[in-house]
Amino acid sequence: MFLHRTLTILLLSALGAGAAHAETIRIAIGTQDTTINCATGGLLIRELKLLEKYLPRDGKYKDAQYEIVWKNFTSGAPLTNEMVAGKLDLGSMADFPGSFNGAAFEKAGKKSLFISVLSGSVQGSGNGIVVPKASAVQSLAELKGKTISVPFASTAHGMLLRAIKAQGWELDKDITVVTQAPEVAGSALQSNKIDAHADFVPFAELFPHRGYARKIFDGSQAKSPTLHGSLVDAAYAAKYPEIVTAYLRAAIEADRLITAEPEKYSELIAKVTGIEAEVDYLFHGPLGLQTRDFSWKPEYRQAVKTSIETLRLMKRTDSDLDVNTFIDDRYIRAAYKQAGLDYDARLKNYQRLPLVARDAATGKPITDFSRLTQVWVDGEALVRHYASVDGAFAALRQLDKDGKKVRVVYAHDRDSGLKLFAGDAWFVSAKGDTSAFLTRAAAEAWAAGHGGAVRDFAAARAAGNAPALASK
Repeated sequence: MFLHRTLTILLLSALGAGAAHAETIRIAIGTQDTTINCATGGLLIRELKLLEKYLPRDGKYKDAQYEIVWKNFTSGAPLTNEMVAGKLDLGSMADFPGSFNGAAFEKAGKKSLFISVLSGSVQGSGNGIVVPKASAVQSLAELKGKTISVPFASTAHGMLLRAIKAQGWELDKDITVVTQAPEVAGSALQSNKIDAHADFVPFAELFPHRGYARKIFDGSQAKSPTLHGSLVDAAYAAKYPEIVTAYLRAAIEADRLITAEPEKYSELIAKVTGIEAEVDYLFHGPLGLQTRDFSWKPEYRQAVKTSIETLRLMKRTDSDLDVNTFIDDRYIRAAYKQAGLDYDARLKNYQRLPLVARDAATGKPITDFSRLTQVWVDGEALVRHYASVDGAFAALRQLDKDGKKVRVVYAHDRDSGLKLFAGDAWFVSAKGDTSAFLTRAAAEAWAAGHGGAVRDFAAARAAGNAPALASK
């Protein structure tokens, strides 16, 4: 009896000692929920509890306890402050604030790593310039002598500086640029207190969608690649590489889910952020305004390098941050390998997220996306796809007759393929075919070469080229 009791006490003591020494590992992640193209690196992982699914449970992590901490920010700067202070381990932000993150770590005698892209555009779409809805301005060139606001040291600021340079303008002489946060700019646009505003995802689309601004310039016109991605404290990554890989596995899973059901998860993003699902789908739906892409394409590496150089010119940093050591693709490559995916194939793939669909009117497979038009009808779970603008407009007229409400219509710029809110686009109808354009100038140029009248959305929708089609 004595021996049995002694062994029992020793066993319980050993178990207690093991429990007392089991490591509790913090995983503190900073997100930017309203920067909706970061969703696969934060919001969706958190809301769907995907990180828990992939955290390591064996080897040195066999007895580990995990403390997952999420903190949301509206911009990259305060997120960086908390990372440098050791309060966060990972975070998501754009190329400019990401580079500032690397410089801030370096200044503190530490190091951060840019470990993955989440979403971006090698052309530069996502950043944009808007004007008040009632403004007569139709192009960037018409803003000479006026004032443009922008969040300073943001990726949109970099886009704006390149656009100004392309115009041959001199700052503070030909154009005035002032700093303004998105939440302030929205009010300024509504009250006509600013001539124009440049911003990042999703505000150059959100403000027009809410009805008080018009988009006159897209970042792709400045030919300046842009991205949002994820960073990690290098010391944390060295200590817990498997956890960093697990985080990226969760991001890959989030991407898989939203690819399969973009409408469903656009609604979830809307529920969490207040950014309308119609805006979320513009980015996350097939052939979206940006492409979710975790690979470090040369254009994205160059975007980070350019942002470092631009921040130095703006005297926001004096860092000589080396992009070759700052960007570290080891962890995303490991995550791809674990997921059974080919990272190098993705690295070479420049295609936008594909659309496999049939025309909602004819039932035929859609193979030409140059005039693709999409309609999201209120009460319908899925977006309708039409191979032509005219087919969609005919359906819209029938929906009007049936008393059905349309949430949003998307069109694609004939020249660039850029996905647009049709309500803010320009249309040219010629020879029984209608094309959409981002700017009035582009529409007028097309009409001059091909004939046809330039119309805004309301006029083009009312006119059309095709007879009404029965609603499907």
